Amino acid sequence: MVRALMFIAALLGLSGGAAWAQETFITLASTTSTEQSGLFAHLLPLFKAETGIAVRVVAVGTGQALRLGEKGDADALLVHDRAGEDKFVAEGYGLDRRDVMYNDFVLVGPAADPAGAKGQTSAKAALQKIAAAKAAFASRGDDSGTHRLELRLWKEAGINVKPASGQWYRETGSGMGPTLNTAAGLDAYALADRGSWANFANRRGLAVLLEGDPVLFNPYGAILVNPARHPHVKALPARAWHDWLTGPKGRAAIGAFRIKGEPAFFPSAARR
Repeated sequence: MVRALMFIAALLGLSGGAAWAQETFITLASTTSTEQSGLFAHLLPLFKAETGIAVRVVAVGTGQALRLGEKGDADALLVHDRAGEDKFVAEGYGLDRRDVMYNDFVLVGPAADPAGAKGQTSAKAALQKIAAAKAAFASRGDDSGTHRLELRLWKEAGINVKPASGQWYRETGSGMGPTLNTAAGLDAYALADRGSWANFANRRGLAVLLEGDPVLFNPYGAILVNPARHPHVKALPARAWHDWLTGPKGRAAIGAFRIKGEPAFFPSAARR
């Protein structure tokens, strides 16, 4: 393990790798979608085998992950809300935000489709159909990246869902997996990320009803928590993770990840 740590320190142009040789893990605040898709079970053993550094994931909604970073309760982030990510960096909580990967969101719902969402040309039109029919809709309601996008889509569709809360609009306050379970149990519609949907086994009568709208594009970003703001963060091993994830080996590992033979995420080729 010490040899691996010294190799990373040399690779990063750092001296004094032994200063953090005892720090064998970092804390990564990330999304339930990355956790529940199985991506981390694929990536993290590869990274640890190469570096000796373990990554302990706190899987929460993107909003909560960003708040953990603001408090210094994580060393690095992997999240999916570009506006929130940019704000996090601009306010000095994070450093070196990089594109990592992307997939898309899909609108799922009962195959019988009582609202007539299937065949609509846009997510906006589909949501308008669901609201007009007062068809059951399961929302994460947890300030996650998925939830933030969903609320933007309702707003763009000209629909205020607050008065319908607890009626046809059901907020679970939980992650993607439990929300999909709720949708399956209620024959409800839901917005889901592609990876979580692909890995979701309890579909019952649910099916993908809308996909491919450009507004459903789902990019993920990696950010380092700023050690100038929180000196206790494990900056060097977090940097090793950051560079590996966004470098050739991390991108190759992301591209190799499959769910039922299909890619769940696509590595980003460029950094912004």
